[in-house]
Amino acid sequence: MKNQDYQKSFIADVTAKEAFENIIDVGEWWTKSFKGSAKNVNDVFDVTFGKTTVNFKVIESIQYKKLVWLVTDCYLDWLNNKTEWKDTKIVWKISEENKSAKVEMTHIGLVPGVECYNDCRKGWDFYIEKSLYKFLTEGKGLPDQG
Repeated sequence: MKNQDYQKSFIADVTAKEAFENIIDVGEWWTKSFKGSAKNVNDVFDVTFGKTTVNFKVIESIQYKKLVWLVTDCYLDWLNNKTEWKDTKIVWKISEENKSAKVEMTHIGLVPGVECYNDCRKGWDFYIEKSLYKFLTEGKGLPDQG
């Protein structure tokens, strides 16, 4: 059976090290309302979008190759199930291909059929394909201004 979790990937003309370091600089591509650290195992961080808040814990970090962020709590104000993301995981995989970095992101638990899927897919599409890609390739992302 095909994996239904949200996935997005792209290739950018940067090193795996640069990609990793830009991903963990969450405030520069996702939201300016970022507090904490997103790099090392057991680091915790929060992101805020208006009334929406999401709390994360880094549960895996392999320098320049992989990151896994666990959603430990959340309040998604526009949904009926305000904690729909709780216990989902954001998995980042980074590899080098022909002197470029391939960045793959999977949101485990964000699947068709959950209330947030369509809105969250659109949000991730923008923040991964547009903002993070722009941050990696041009040095300036398009984060939510919080």
